[in-house]
Amino acid sequence: MKLLDALVEQRINEAAARGEFNDLPGAGAPQQLDDDLLVPEEVRVANRILKNAGFVPPAVEQLRALRGLQEELDRVTDPAARCRIQVKMLALDMAIESLRGGGCVPHEYRRRIAERLSERAAAQVETESKES
Repeated sequence: MKLLDALVEQRINEAAARGEFNDLPGAGAPQQLDDDLLVPEEVRVANRILKNAGFVPPAVEQLRALRGLQEELDRVTDPAARCRIQVKMLALDMAIESLRGGGCVPHEYRRRIAERLSERAAAQVETESKES
């Protein structure tokens, strides 16, 4: 999926460089980001109440957590700590993908991948503690 995202971004950037977005209707006007006309009215009301109360969808919380882990990974130099962070990032990434519709990797296989990475992280920590 990331390859497709990169291809789409490249095409958008090329079109912008050619000026294909210069004369679009509404150019220069503020965007209406709360346009939820396709959402049923009763769901819209519930969403608005939750938003005003400070609740966000699970996917948004997970994306924020993933961003925080990435920032932490950029700061950490210890290999064992980096491995633990990467395992957490993988687990979050798989959870986000499952919220999007499951992705192409079956749930059981994703679970086994996460377990294997956790085992490797634990083994690496154990090895480093024995060496110290």
